[in-house]
Amino acid sequence: MADDRTEFLLRMYTEMWNNINRHLTVVWQSVGVLAGAFAIFALVEKQTITLDVATALMVVIATWHLGHVYDANTWFNRNLGIIANIERLFLKEEDTKNIQFYFAEPHRKAGSLVSHLTVQRNFGYAIAALVLVYHFSIRILPLFHKQGSPREFQRFAPYVLAIVCWLWLEAYRRSQIEKQKEFLTKSPGVELSESKSTTISS
Repeated sequence: MADDRTEFLLRMYTEMWNNINRHLTVVWQSVGVLAGAFAIFALVEKQTITLDVATALMVVIATWHLGHVYDANTWFNRNLGIIANIERLFLKEEDTKNIQFYFAEPHRKAGSLVSHLTVQRNFGYAIAALVLVYHFSIRILPLFHKQGSPREFQRFAPYVLAIVCWLWLEAYRRSQIEKQKEFLTKSPGVELSESKSTTISS
């Protein structure tokens, strides 16, 4: 039974790392889609779609990308916590000097973004901000210089959509943080002398 448990934990340990790699790869794939989405603006030049529609689509795509970032971060923090819990069952306190000390460190704070995902998050927000600023300069700003110009709703649609997407994204981010907090509470792992709490700052 002891050998079966050891084999199970080692296989689980490997799968946790594989899972982390898969989720980080998904984020990079979404960046490719996000970059390719700029082809949408080529359709604007061909007058296939309007700038309003293209901007709205880019806001949705950026939100989709950011959703993947927060989801990947939840899996990363949770799986890294599971990995550390498994390592604590096999490694001894002296191994913090002989091998590595990370397994004895407190788990990552719920919601803290790994540096790699912080870059992806900032990229997603920058893309959304860029297209909205461009749209504002082309479609909204001229309205202030033309008295009597009709306030077409479609001109403001990207901004209404951006607010809706931001509200959804914040709710989704908070729900992911709650999931991470649940893990920290229910699965703190074996306590070592080096661990004084269950969280660390980002």
